Amino acid sequence: MSLGASVQIFLPAGSTDGIWVVQKSNWTGVGLVIPRSHFADARQRQELQGPGVYVLVGDAEGEAFNERIYVGESDELKKRVDDHMRSKDFWSRAIVFAAKDSSLNKAHVKQLEFRLIELANSAGRTEVENSNVGTSTTLAEADQAMLDGFLEEMLTLYPVMGLSSFEVPRTADAESKVKLFCKGPDASAEGYETADGFVVLAGALIRKRAAPSRYPSITKRLYAMHEEGLLIDENDQQWRLPADHVFSSPSMAADIVLGRSANGRTEWKTADGTTLKEIQEQALTDD
Repeated sequence: MSLGASVQIFLPAGSTDGIWVVQKSNWTGVGLVIPRSHFADARQRQELQGPGVYVLVGDAEGEAFNERIYVGESDELKKRVDDHMRSKDFWSRAIVFAAKDSSLNKAHVKQLEFRLIELANSAGRTEVENSNVGTSTTLAEADQAMLDGFLEEMLTLYPVMGLSSFEVPRTADAESKVKLFCKGPDASAEGYETADGFVVLAGALIRKRAAPSRYPSITKRLYAMHEEGLLIDENDQQWRLPADHVFSSPSMAADIVLGRSANGRTEWKTADGTTLKEIQEQALTDD
């Protein structure tokens, strides 16, 4: 059974479009969300004076993703992000994690960087700017256990801070969710709804031919996904989805699968034909 947790978000300037300081109950870590336009205000904060790991977030270059990230680490965060202010133009905000005590060192943050790049590439939800995968470090057993726990807390907080780059659909989630199906000419897929989107399961067959009703932006995204390896050729009429993929909504997922504009609430159905819309309406009447 999952236990509840308290997350505190402090706004030093009293505004949500400024710096966020994010902390979780009974944890030594601290996270910062720093808009690029407010980095000058953040430079003197204590959290940036020592070691930590950071993610730079901005708009994607291509059509396959909405966001692009760069993952990095440093034993002097302020200096490293200063460098990126001069050398990297794409990012609009930085998400930083450090420790409130002296529990993190250079080896720890290098390992965190390595794991985050690995997770981002595995999740396939974001364009990853890093040209290399970082360096894995060998840690003492106790240090590795501490770091595993630290990373787990970070992964819990990233979505709270507006970043879902590291989230991979879990098998346990799929087993506990209502399985839904979407079918049409040259198209067949299974999936389930989650809090942050709609997961289409690996093996889905995606129609290549676009109907006139499909938005051009969806067609561009499909071809970009193919170029990125997120879709592979099955035959002349179909692509296949090689891994589970999260789309922003049931309708986006249905558009992608069917090759036309679609209402995901009515296109996604259970095996007996009950629509997602009917499932949600029924839930409103249950006591």
